Amino acid sequence: MKTIQFNKLYKLFNITSVFLIVISLCLLLFKGLNFGVDFKGGTLIEIRTDQSSSKISLIRDSFNQMNLGDVSVKSFGNETDYIVKFEKQNSNDPEFIENIKQKLSNSIGNVDFRRVENVGPKVSAELLRSGVIAIGLSLAAMLLYIWIRFEWQFSLGAILALFHDVILTLGIFSLFSLEINLSIVAAVLTIVGYSMNDTVVIFDRVRENLRKYADIKIFELTNISINETLSRTIITSATTLLALLSIYLFGGEILKGFSLAMILGVIFGTYSSIYIANPILVLLKVNQRTIIKEEKD
Repeated sequence: MKTIQFNKLYKLFNITSVFLIVISLCLLLFKGLNFGVDFKGGTLIEIRTDQSSSKISLIRDSFNQMNLGDVSVKSFGNETDYIVKFEKQNSNDPEFIENIKQKLSNSIGNVDFRRVENVGPKVSAELLRSGVIAIGLSLAAMLLYIWIRFEWQFSLGAILALFHDVILTLGIFSLFSLEINLSIVAAVLTIVGYSMNDTVVIFDRVRENLRKYADIKIFELTNISINETLSRTIITSATTLLALLSIYLFGGEILKGFSLAMILGVIFGTYSSIYIANPILVLLKVNQRTIIKEEKD
């Protein structure tokens, strides 16, 4: 099998990645994220229509005409079940809910309100804080794991790769104003685990090759290691993407955000395990003495 010269493109892709990270950070700082009702607070209504022909767009238009703020409509379960979220909070007012039900019935026919809940701003703030803490703790745990298993140079490379994947994924969500809800937080945490798994596989091979080839510089050694694990990387990423694409296309509106975040994460994770994590080892001049020191410790 012909060896692909991944290392020849380290510099080019490193510059590209830095540029994309800067753009993503600017989007996050100045444009921000489009937080859904889970984080902003509002009202959640689970409805069931009496006909499967009701379209999400028709239901969304009906709610938009009621001036309830940002409205999110997603299908789930069978074809007649929908989750509706909007900013205005008055779910404890029977007259307010009955008025919505009446207007919706006039637009799409009979509607059954199966569940009505308020999501208060305090609860939303706690959810947002918990999500940030969860992502931060996962990154810290990964840092510690790689540090113990390998050496600090490997740990730094892995964390920078994870940072790259998360920031770029959130940057795309910011760019297109895609809604951020609890499922996206779950997707980001999954991305962290997936990206780390890809990186660890290559790092394991790099460490093994450092023991085998004492006379080969790390610049060439990383390229050898990437090529030796390439078939595994391609098969894992391709099968995962196929499953995620199926969920995105056929899983309904409620799973689109989650599956999209995961698709982006798998693509960025595969890329960063090659072009972010490994160039860090080259930059820090990892060599056989690094492995010998690790084994002595």
